[in-house]
This record gives sequence, structure tokens and C-alpha cells, in this order.
Amino acid sequence: MKRLTLSVMVGAVAVAIPLAARQAGSIEVDTLLKTAVAQKQVPMAVAMVADSRGIVFAAAHGAKQDAIFAIASMTKPITSVALMQLVEKGKVKLDEPATTYVPELGAVRVLDNGTLRPPKSPVTVRQLLTHTSGFGYEFMRKELLDLVAKKQLASLMGGGDAFLQAPLLFDPGMRWEYGISTDWVGRIVERVSGRPLEVYFRENIFDPIGMPDSYFDVPAEKQSRVVAVARRGADGVFVEQPRTPAGASPFYSGGGGLHATASDYLRFVRTIMAGGQLDGRRILSAQSIAEMRKNQIGNFTLKPLPSVIPELAVDGAMLPGALDKFGLGFALNSTTAGTARGVNTMAWAGLYNTFFWIDVEKQVGAVLMSQMLPAIDPGPRKLLEDFDRAVYAMKRKS
Repeated sequence: MKRLTLSVMVGAVAVAIPLAARQAGSIEVDTLLKTAVAQKQVPMAVAMVADSRGIVFAAAHGAKQDAIFAIASMTKPITSVALMQLVEKGKVKLDEPATTYVPELGAVRVLDNGTLRPPKSPVTVRQLLTHTSGFGYEFMRKELLDLVAKKQLASLMGGGDAFLQAPLLFDPGMRWEYGISTDWVGRIVERVSGRPLEVYFRENIFDPIGMPDSYFDVPAEKQSRVVAVARRGADGVFVEQPRTPAGASPFYSGGGGLHATASDYLRFVRTIMAGGQLDGRRILSAQSIAEMRKNQIGNFTLKPLPSVIPELAVDGAMLPGALDKFGLGFALNSTTAGTARGVNTMAWAGLYNTFFWIDVEKQVGAVLMSQMLPAIDPGPRKLLEDFDRAVYAMKRKS
């Protein structure tokens, strides 16, 4: 069938999007995004949706379609894919102690009632990928924040990699806890491949599947497209925060250092949704993708995320989509209660309110980008919930 082209107006910019057909229901989704920006739920919204045919929706309000966002923890799935590439090559084993690849991890201790002790078992690579290693985040756990305040631990937000010396909060494998595990995964990728993450990602993920605007260090000629982070003022008006000066990163954070456009990240989403390949270029086997979307944490359950720094993240927030399990690098939903997503839809988000999901069962992949703090603020959360429902309503009309 001849492919049509839908031109989506982005402010004064028309974006040509190839479609198998004009997507019924797309006007409703676009109106939803436009209204959310107008009503100051979010400062901007750039969204894209794909199915097995390709892109079926794209719109931008408050920013241009090619805007480059800090995607924070949406870096984690990309780092996890990089690690699985090394597993496929036989260079890394999931159930091997991580110290096999990063010996310095052997110095880690468990913080137990204010004292440090050796862990009862070594951290494995699989535990790092599934966030069952025992590592946490300082902005989510008071005991870690206290160590930072006492200058006994470097802050994650201080630049550099000294925060990797953080203690475990419990013995490996005892429960699920969101934290710096994927930064250690990134360190393993660098050590085993002999490449900095910026180079490894470019050679093995970004270039093969066509992600030209994804970087740790955004080059000077693209800096004007980088979106500033905003905060909501007392009067409800969003105020842009000072930008971090451009320059080489002192540390490539596999847990949260990337920048990308919505278009680039949708390329990644489509690749995973199609079993590891896109436009004839394969970056991972279908078998590895299937393993990544299996529950890897057994009876453990994802719970609302705490926050001890409300300026960064809302306390007790939980992403929409009935996310209750975790695979290798992605959160999953084991049921469809309260969501239109298929079982084991792969999803996660970034600190600055960037979101994605990959529904392999129903072949729906979506990216929703904003750029504001705190994470999972009621405004972007409501937009994500509404966008989720609207995307599946659009699918039903197609």
C-alpha cells in the first residue's frame, strides 16, 4: 500500500511523518498535549508513537520536534542493551560476580544500622541489571543523604564518579531497590569493551539504528537545541533553571547521563519492539529481548518511590502502567489491571519527566518528553496517564 505523509504542525514548523494511513484519533492526542502545555501541567511536550508499521503520531508543543532533552534514567535501558550485547558475545556472564569485570566493586560494604560490614554474597551482574544489588539513591534514602551531608560519601550530583563508592543498603538479592546499579553496569561495559560509553554507544547502538542526536556530550553546534530544565514558580509560571555549562563530562553515567531527541529515542523503542532490529540493522537478538522483558525479580514487587529531596522528586510517586516487576533494565507490568498495555510492557522514565513504554504484545511504542522538576510531579504524571489512554484509544480507531 502506498505510504502517505502526515504533516504535523509544531509551532511554526511542519514535520513530515510517513504513515501507512492517516491515524484516526491523532487529533485528540494532539489536543491533549496542547492543552496540557496551555494549562501549565508541563512547560512543553514532545511526543511520538509507533506501531509495527512505523511512526503513527508525532507532535510538539512548547518546544520544537528536534529539541534535545536530558533523558536522565532513560539512559538505563540503553546501558542495559549495551551490556546484553557483551553477554551475547560471551564476554560477560549475567550470574558472574560483578567483581570479575570491575574488581573495585569488591570493596563495597553494607550499611547496617549505622555500621559497615561485608556483604553476605557478592553482587552479580544480573542483580545490577535488576536493581536487586542493594544500591540505592541518595535522594531516595535518608541514610545515604546523611552520609553525603557528613561528607563521608560523594554526592551523585557533584560530578565525577566518586559516588560509586556508596555502600549497599542491604545484602545483594534481598529485595528490589532503585539506585546506582546501572552506573556500575556502564562501568562494566567500558571495562570489558575498552571503550568509553560515549564511543561504545555510538558504534554499537546509535549509528547502527540511526540515533544521530543522542549524546553524553552534546556538541557545540547542537547546543542551541538543548532544552532548559524548568521549575514551577509560586505563581504557576515555569521558570527556566540555569543551564549546566557545555563541555566534556567528567564521567559517563550509564544510569543517567544521556541527552536525546524524542525521534532518536523512538528509534530505540522501535528497535526493542521489533525484537532487536530496525531497518535491517540488528543490535541485539530476539532471544535477548525476550529475556529482558521477563520478570527477573521473582516475588519482589516495585513499590512507590520515596524521596528525601522533594525539589528533585515527588515522594511516594509511582509511574502509571501498573508497573510491578522488573526485567533486565526495564520495569514491567505483570497484569493489565487498570491499564490498556499488554502484559510485560517495558517502561521507565527520566528525572526531568521524560517517559517511554514498549508494548511488544500490542505493538505500541511511545515517547513523551518534557523537561521539568520535580520528577513525577502531578502535572506530567496526569499528562502521561491521559496520553497513555489516548494512545490506545487511537490504536483502537486505526
